[in-house]
Amino acid sequence: MISSISISDLLNIGDPIHIIDIRSVQSYNNNHMEGAINVPYEKLIAKPGQYLNPNIRYYIYCQKGLTSNKVCQILTRMGYKVTNIIGGYEEWILHS
Repeated sequence: MISSISISDLLNIGDPIHIIDIRSVQSYNNNHMEGAINVPYEKLIAKPGQYLNPNIRYYIYCQKGLTSNKVCQILTRMGYKVTNIIGGYEEWILHS
């Protein structure tokens, strides 16, 4: 089972966190969550070790939370600590 978090809970974490936007570079450049880095999902799945440290928790989002959920399932099976952000970027827009 993958880990998931709501936007409101994410905003209450407070500690420095690692957020990854897996949308396209163009979507990321249009706007993104504050502090997020962009790693399109194809690159992240192909070479996760290039972008992720297995000892760090990452919070991952896409546009609506569907693709990020699937990516989190894959990365969790690979042994990475990842949490899907429920509702993705669209949910974040509603809270910002």
